[in-house]
Amino acid sequence: MTGTLNRRRLLQVGGAGFAVAAVGAGGAAVAHSVADEQGTDSALHGPVPFHGEHQAGITTPAQDRLHFAAFDVTTSSRDDLIALLKEWTAAAAQMTQGKEAGQTGATGGSTEAPPDDTGEALELPPSQLTITIGFGPSLFTTADGKDRFGIAAKRPAALADLPHFPADDLDPARSGGDIGIQACANDPQVAVHAIRNLARIAFGRAEIRWSQLGFGRTSSTSVAQSTPRNLLGFKDGTRNLKLEDTALLDSQLWAHSADGAGWMAGGSYLVARRIRMSIEIWDRTSLGEQETIFGRAKKTGAPLTGEKERDEPDFSIAGADGQPLIAEDSHVRLAHPDHNAGAHLLRRGYNFVDGSDGLGRLDAGLFFLAYQRDPRSQFVPVQRNLAKHDRLNEYIKHVSSALFACPPGVQPGQYWGHTLFG
Repeated sequence: MTGTLNRRRLLQVGGAGFAVAAVGAGGAAVAHSVADEQGTDSALHGPVPFHGEHQAGITTPAQDRLHFAAFDVTTSSRDDLIALLKEWTAAAAQMTQGKEAGQTGATGGSTEAPPDDTGEALELPPSQLTITIGFGPSLFTTADGKDRFGIAAKRPAALADLPHFPADDLDPARSGGDIGIQACANDPQVAVHAIRNLARIAFGRAEIRWSQLGFGRTSSTSVAQSTPRNLLGFKDGTRNLKLEDTALLDSQLWAHSADGAGWMAGGSYLVARRIRMSIEIWDRTSLGEQETIFGRAKKTGAPLTGEKERDEPDFSIAGADGQPLIAEDSHVRLAHPDHNAGAHLLRRGYNFVDGSDGLGRLDAGLFFLAYQRDPRSQFVPVQRNLAKHDRLNEYIKHVSSALFACPPGVQPGQYWGHTLFG
């Protein structure tokens, strides 16, 4: 078992950067003992606290693996939904600390009854598992206007349906959802185990609408992490919001009571977009053209007007031909806060490769995840700008989309969504 875990760590953690999670004294001791026994790095495989003012998995240093699932609620009973959220919260609190779901776990119950845990994470460390939940617009009001759970009046204005953007080619079966759950970890089996058990617990009350596996984080959410690369080979997320940016987080990430939905104070809004990349065409594009499209040097990540990755782009500098060194239709220019009324996003996206499409092309790209205080003034104008003008659009296509209101964190004895349903 130890050899298997060590081989898994070499495969999974090599590009995970220097993620550091804050753990309590007890959690640190557990992580240390696991590390000593299995030869793994406790910082990457220890637990992340579940309880707190905000949900874990937002500003938490981004882990290397993802399993995201959107659920449709199948019950019409408000009491059943609340009961499900309470059971989910209890299971998530246990799994994020490396414990089995349920009271008897995978092997401690009756041999004549189904286990309380599916068992594939037995003997595995917590691997910094975080589980983050959000509520979609359809939970508040169905497409035909039905208020199933008596919460339509509590739908935040910021949870407005996203508009259709130019060149969107969205698959309805892989879009939307009543509830979204993001499980991130440094071990894919730990992340999959979390979603699998939540789906098991939900039986008869909710079911998975669609899901997405991701690998290789494409953003850093802490200054302690190195900047990763996306499947186009470029560093991604240099200008991402970081957990250390406390003032910006307060103004750009966390919802406030004054925003109009008091139950969301301390929460955040998540946009999820599956972006398919035409990597075979990209791979035949010259290096110079690739760098012009992004506005950055491929090797260093530096803006074309600088020398180092974190140099601030200077959009006023022109080349010998009189044209801006960072092109007007470059990704960096169009996504920069200076060209979007100061809007920032906290991105937690992941690469994906989901087999091939039957035409000799990989079904690959970016599963874009972005948290913000209000999508109407952040994601929507930024994406409109990109959708209309970004030269990168020749190589990418948005094929699924979802929006979720992620409530604040919970304290012991509380449950996910208690501010909404309480």
